[in-house]
Amino acid sequence: MRVLVCGGAGYIGSNMTALLAGQGHEPIVFDNFSTGHRSAARQSEFIEGDLADYELLVRTLKEYKIEAVMHFAALIEVGESVQEPLKYYHNNVCNTQNLLAAMQAVGVERFVFSSSAAVYGMPETVPIPEHAPKQPINPYGQTKWAVERMCHYQSRTGRLRYVSLRYFNAAGAGNGSRLGEDHRPESHLIPRIIQAAMGKRSEIKIYGTDYPTADGTCVRDYIHVDDLCRAHLLALNRLQQSRELVYNLGNGKGYSVREVVETVKRISKKDFKVTEAQRRAGDAPTLTADATKVKNELGWEPQLPELDKIVATAWRWHTEYPDGYPD
Repeated sequence: MRVLVCGGAGYIGSNMTALLAGQGHEPIVFDNFSTGHRSAARQSEFIEGDLADYELLVRTLKEYKIEAVMHFAALIEVGESVQEPLKYYHNNVCNTQNLLAAMQAVGVERFVFSSSAAVYGMPETVPIPEHAPKQPINPYGQTKWAVERMCHYQSRTGRLRYVSLRYFNAAGAGNGSRLGEDHRPESHLIPRIIQAAMGKRSEIKIYGTDYPTADGTCVRDYIHVDDLCRAHLLALNRLQQSRELVYNLGNGKGYSVREVVETVKRISKKDFKVTEAQRRAGDAPTLTADATKVKNELGWEPQLPELDKIVATAWRWHTEYPDGYPD
């Protein structure tokens, strides 16, 4: 299948592109390289372009005879979304509407959307099932939910087959630890802690130590990026016979911030300064996925659910690329 991978030079997009190619598909990367890295997409054919460019999207879909689209080209920083909501609505909602319009014009139906557990906001029950109330508490989560609703209504016209995959915390380095996490600046917990172990950060702060959890720190569900991408491939195949699918993607098991810190220390054999700080507004004590649905319907099972293995792949990548991708 010829698949347009929007945001294919980013962390998850590059891993997805590698998996598609390894499984005999033909991925075409579409990226504006605002946050992605050329070297992460160097082994794939790519088009440098922006999702705001409707004519380029239509031309690309036609010329490459694209059969399905995977969309990873979103802005993802929660804090930034609070400071610049219009930026997030423009990129995450308006540009996705543009992409869907181009797909409709060309007659491309299959669409795999990278959504987020942020659509649930502060959940009433944990682990979180797909039918839990959608009450996002920040613009980032709101934009993901807005796109899900847009896809839902477009699917009802008979011109879209889509799956929304609600990620919990993607982590680790995929494709044999060759494709890792390199956000600039880095905001995700595991790579930030690894940077501290490498001496690139002076300390790691733990925000809140009085939560109602086993050790007082927040608990989150980490899923290895390879497991995440395998679920995308299974979902893409299921779209042959389904018009609308929604799945959580997580391990269903949570690890606390302290557990992540200690795991990085153990894997890296490095010590570093850890300080305690006040809670951050909007941090729920525990966020874990109920992934029963994707397991039952697609036969998906995580192959790397253990935190030690997730961190080990990330550590290998960061030690090989201490300054990130050589862009």
